[in-house]
Amino acid sequence: MTSDRSDSAPSRPALREAQVSVRRYSGEHEAHAHDHAQILFALQGRMELEIDGRPGFVDAACGMVIPAGTGHGYLAAPQTRVFVIDAPEAAGLDRLRRFAVPPPLRFPVSHLSAAAQMALVLQAPSLLARRGIDLQQLQQQVQMALHESWPTARLAQCAHLSVAQFHARFVELAGQTPQAWVRTLRLDAASRQLARGAALEATALRCGYASASALAYALRRERGMTSRQLREAARGA
Repeated sequence: MTSDRSDSAPSRPALREAQVSVRRYSGEHEAHAHDHAQILFALQGRMELEIDGRPGFVDAACGMVIPAGTGHGYLAAPQTRVFVIDAPEAAGLDRLRRFAVPPPLRFPVSHLSAAAQMALVLQAPSLLARRGIDLQQLQQQVQMALHESWPTARLAQCAHLSVAQFHARFVELAGQTPQAWVRTLRLDAASRQLARGAALEATALRCGYASASALAYALRRERGMTSRQLREAARGA
């Protein structure tokens, strides 16, 4: 279920059962509280939180249980999508808790009831406080300089983490290694440019490939296509 309701909507009658929604957040909202617990994690983007004066965040791998009556405000980039469970009283919802988002909830499916989804959260392991990775911001940095080298050490430096911490956190968040992610960004950008008619050699250099042949090989291996097929597909669209 998708809801565009503001998180500051008037209080509702006490909840008798869990209610699930996907909400879009944007901008900053001052602290408020609910008479029921909330379970939050991000489906897209990342949301910064201030909970009883303490900083926190939710993303696709790290969720938060906010107990009933706990003041919280948020700051979110445009188009941030957050999975929200408004939860009735239950054991495990009476204290603030970070949790590892269960894989079945990363892309919520309709056959799971709200109660079943809440149960998965209650069973999920807790997480210690950790430094977050702003994946959208990092993606913008890389896309602005695809022609440059982007080893994992450089990506980790952008996130102010050690290489080991960054690699572990990135895989947890993105579901792939940092270098696999960079390769996907390069190939996506190259595919778009080639579809618009850009030359193979120039595109390869702009997108971080050593040569036209290296880009052509990557296209065949990863996408099963040639530059000509990309252009033909774009013309036929």
